[in-house]
Amino acid sequence: MKHFILATAFSLPFAATGAWAAGGGEETAPSKPKCETGQIYDKKTKSCVAAEESNLDVDSLYENLRELAYAGRYADAQVVLAQMPAQDDRTLTYQGFTNRKMGNMDAAMTYYAQALRVNPANVLARSYMGQALVEQGRTADALTQLREIRVHGGTGTWAEASLRTAISTGKTFDY
Repeated sequence: MKHFILATAFSLPFAATGAWAAGGGEETAPSKPKCETGQIYDKKTKSCVAAEESNLDVDSLYENLRELAYAGRYADAQVVLAQMPAQDDRTLTYQGFTNRKMGNMDAAMTYYAQALRVNPANVLARSYMGQALVEQGRTADALTQLREIRVHGGTGTWAEASLRTAISTGKTFDY
């Protein structure tokens, strides 16, 4: 009962705003994927296109990536990640996230670490890494990530709340 109350208390401020969404600063959940497996949505043509053959800009690819990750279509999300032109911290964070959700914990931790080398203030990568640490039973290390989120200005964000909840309940975030 105590864990339920804590989890509810942590999530209440976020439930009303839809902040339990994938992404660093995004406050709302992405829409559901509009396309079948192997395809992503092109807003310009208003059609589904093969992910490997798309000419979408990085922000459009990222939007499709968020939709797929949120929907639990991690393998499809990785196809989109492969189309991203640069391995920036945002891309590396989602490489870590999708690998973790697919059970590839070692690869996930490597991607999270790379994302944090590129941008130590990436609070989303810290939150996801912290949740992975909770899954591994490494609560003290997860607390370190929570402190770093706060140091880097992430107090009050989805990243902080989701990791704080994972640490207090032992249950990591799942869409």
